[in-house]
Amino acid sequence: MDELLFLSHRIPYPPNKGDKIRSFHLLKHLARNFKIHLGAFIDDPEDWQHAQSLKEIVSGEVLLLPLHPFKAKLRSIYGFVSGEPLTVPYYGDSNLQYWVDQLIGNRPVHHVLVFSSAMSQYVTKHQELRRIIDFVDIDSDKWRQYSERKSWPMNWIYRREARSLFAFERHIAKTFNASTFVSRAEAELFKKLAPECANKVTYFNNGVDLDYFSPAHNSGNPYPIGNRTLVFTGAMDYWANVDAAIWFASEVFPHLRVKFPDVCFYIVGSRPTAEVLALANESIIVTGSVPDVRPYVAHAEISVAPLRIARGIQNKVLEAMAMAKTVIVSPQALEGIDAEINREVILANNAAEFVSCIAAQLIQPDAKLGQAARKRMIQNYSWENSLKPLERLFA
Repeated sequence: MDELLFLSHRIPYPPNKGDKIRSFHLLKHLARNFKIHLGAFIDDPEDWQHAQSLKEIVSGEVLLLPLHPFKAKLRSIYGFVSGEPLTVPYYGDSNLQYWVDQLIGNRPVHHVLVFSSAMSQYVTKHQELRRIIDFVDIDSDKWRQYSERKSWPMNWIYRREARSLFAFERHIAKTFNASTFVSRAEAELFKKLAPECANKVTYFNNGVDLDYFSPAHNSGNPYPIGNRTLVFTGAMDYWANVDAAIWFASEVFPHLRVKFPDVCFYIVGSRPTAEVLALANESIIVTGSVPDVRPYVAHAEISVAPLRIARGIQNKVLEAMAMAKTVIVSPQALEGIDAEINREVILANNAAEFVSCIAAQLIQPDAKLGQAARKRMIQNYSWENSLKPLERLFA
């Protein structure tokens, strides 16, 4: 069996948040045909308990290293001196570099899959390998979006990161054998921005575990009896989700409460920031981490995704659609998802449209929306089908 080095900026297990869902399924798929050697960071101490589970998938060597966010931020300052994007030294680690070099020198490793741009630094000198990078999305563009919503000095820092990280992404795409993205739209945008790399750029969609995220899942109702519930899910220390929760709570939800005094808004996700916690009141509930997000989605009347900043595909939208829920999304949250508006998903372009679309569904729910959404996920978004394009890259 051929051997492959898999490098990820975060341990690809458990598959409980955006990037870890994609990296987990990618790792599991590649393990069918390769002996995998895995190098990754752990930035959440609770994830150390899952190290053994990875060894059931990975048959080769595994190196997991702690990533302390405070120390990593201090390292990233070096980027101002070196001219690098701050993301690169943030994930720089001499122990991982030594392990990578020794592994490649001592094992018949001919392939490498790099998950996220910052991890490419560990194999830039190993040009003899077939190097594939999964950018997932154009990370530099998220920094550009952040810069538009922040004041000085952070807007200057974010603009700098957007410019320097894109230059880095462009260089990696040019020198690696192939680059993948999370959707056709994301791949086409990168081709437009870096036309010299176009012939090496492709994509494979995120999928969804259709058995796990199924309307047939039997779960108890986590909501108080009599509540009419809107739910928003995601990691609540991720700034795009924080921004969406605050915006929805302040610009949309108060108008709904006037019309529907019994409606509640549940913000469900791990590590909520102080800003998110401050939203909590008798009608806005911030749960923090929950053992299983599915009951909160299954028993909500509507799943909302009011993101104003986004790149790639939103797993929260795929999962809610797979559970046959009525899903109301912003344009940013729908980006990259092939779904028919008003038949499989509802699009709201601004606060007023969110209010009117949600009100219409609370007054007269359309059960066909959820059924059509589930059908679309079955047709287009199984992981088995999504990962098929990947196979030819290692042929």
